[in-house]
Amino acid sequence: MTQTQAISIPVSVVAALEAAEPLPRLVTTIRPRSRWEALDLGEYWRARELLFFLIWRDVKVRYKQTALGAAWAILQPLMTMIAFSLFFGRLARVSSGTLPYPLFAFTGLLPWTFFANAVSQSGLSVVGSERLITKVYFPRLIIPLAAVGAGIIDFLIACGMLGVLMLYYGVIPGLTFLLAPLPILGLVLAASGIGSLLAALNVSFRDFRYVIPFLVQLWMFATPTVYMQTEGTIPVVWRALLPLNPACGLISNFRAAVTGGALDLYSLSVSMSVAVVLFFAGVLYFRRVERGFADVI
Repeated sequence: MTQTQAISIPVSVVAALEAAEPLPRLVTTIRPRSRWEALDLGEYWRARELLFFLIWRDVKVRYKQTALGAAWAILQPLMTMIAFSLFFGRLARVSSGTLPYPLFAFTGLLPWTFFANAVSQSGLSVVGSERLITKVYFPRLIIPLAAVGAGIIDFLIACGMLGVLMLYYGVIPGLTFLLAPLPILGLVLAASGIGSLLAALNVSFRDFRYVIPFLVQLWMFATPTVYMQTEGTIPVVWRALLPLNPACGLISNFRAAVTGGALDLYSLSVSMSVAVVLFFAGVLYFRRVERGFADVI
């Protein structure tokens, strides 16, 4: 039989243990989040790796089993530019100022293609991620933001064709080229806000999947991407109100910054302000209703 060996503990150690203060108890309080609570930036920073993974997933899925792959990011604005150059540039003789019309159209279609795709993809993103939402918790806002992030990658790829066209037509950008990221940032904010709003609405009202393409198509004709804002085409009063359409002022100033033109500070400031308002309005509404996504979707 085995015998149990007694272990002697010094009296000083026992006295020290008895005199020691008990460790403080950690209390975790679980409370419902306010429906209009602001963004918890720390939560999104901790989930940044998930955001990068979802962006990469969206890019891979978009070009999976395609013959041209990421070249479609270039072909979409390029083919649209060719069509508009044929009908508007040669047949309708639409004015493009001092720029060749193909370059004029491409510098407008490039940011517009990013904005339109970002709004469309993010607006349908939450419904398309049904299995992910119903199985694990993570900040839901990451899903529409990842769709916008994937559009940024397409935009950067297509910028290579913009450089080629500028070399072909001999257009050398000036110092204003350094300001080109500013209107793109505004488009990112506007697309994120509008896309988040549409994504939240699409969960409850599935007919928004038909509204989104129609809305984007109408929005393009309301934005001077392939025509100029001149007194002959647009009345002065309407030209003052056009920057309320964020895509209008941001795209026109992107074109001016890239091609060395003069920036319109009025339209840039108004459109940038509208983009910021749309971003916070869309994000706050998304946060307000996201708690019910798993039950409704």
